[in-house]
Amino acid sequence: MRIDVLTLFPQMFSALDASVIGRARQAALLDLQVHDIRPYSKRKHKNTDDYPFGGGAGMLMMVQPLVDAIRSVAPRPFIGKRILLSPRGQVLTQELAQELSREERLLLVCGHYEGVDERVIESHIDLEISVGDYVLTGGELPAMVLIDCVARLLDGVLGSEESAADESFSSDGLLEYPQYTRPRVFEGQEVPEVLLSGDHARIQAWRRQQSLLLTAQRRPDMLRQADISAQERQWLKEQGISLD
Repeated sequence: MRIDVLTLFPQMFSALDASVIGRARQAALLDLQVHDIRPYSKRKHKNTDDYPFGGGAGMLMMVQPLVDAIRSVAPRPFIGKRILLSPRGQVLTQELAQELSREERLLLVCGHYEGVDERVIESHIDLEISVGDYVLTGGELPAMVLIDCVARLLDGVLGSEESAADESFSSDGLLEYPQYTRPRVFEGQEVPEVLLSGDHARIQAWRRQQSLLLTAQRRPDMLRQADISAQERQWLKEQGISLD
C-alpha cells in the first residue's frame, strides 16, 4: 500500500520511522510519502492560510495550495481514497480501518488552523475522518493514528496473522480479554489458574467470558451491538448485567 500525506509539518512524521511501521517501510510493505504543502502556495511568502469570509475566529487553510498539492500528489484518476483528517468527520473505527486497508492508495490531508476552505472538500476529498470527539491543533497526530491503525492490518506487517485478528477491538465487537506472562506470581498477584491448565477449551471459554465482562463494564454501548449468543446473554444476566 502507498500512503501520501499532505501536511504543513512534515517533520512530525519522523515518529513513523520507528517500531512496527518503521520496519514495514524498510521491508517495502508500506510506501509512506510525506509532502509539505507550503511549496505549492503561489503567495510571495508561501503562506497557506487567510481570514475566513464572513468573519470569525482564527484562520482557514486556503483552497489554492491544497488543491494544487492534491493534484500534484494524487492526479486523477486516483485509485484509492482521498481523506481529510477533521473533527467533523466519520469517527475512525476498527471496521473502517479494515476497509481502508484494502485500498491500493490513501491520500491523507492534514487540516490545520480553524479548518480548510470548503471547496477543497467538495471537489477533492472522498472522506472526512475524525479520531475522536475532541479537538486537536491539527491533523498530523490523527493522520499518524490512522496510518498506524491501517498499516498494521497489511499482510506481513505484524509477526503473526493472529495478532491483527485477536486484539482489543475484534470482529465480534467485544473488548479483548486480560492477558498475563511470566512470572506466575508477582507481589502476591497470581495468574488465573485456568491459563495454566493446558485445557484450551476452558481457556477459550474463560477468555470469552472475560471479554463479555470487560465490555459490559467499560463499553456497554459496544455490548448491545455485539454478536453474542442467547446462552451468553443468560450468563451475563446471572452476573447482574442486563442488556435490556
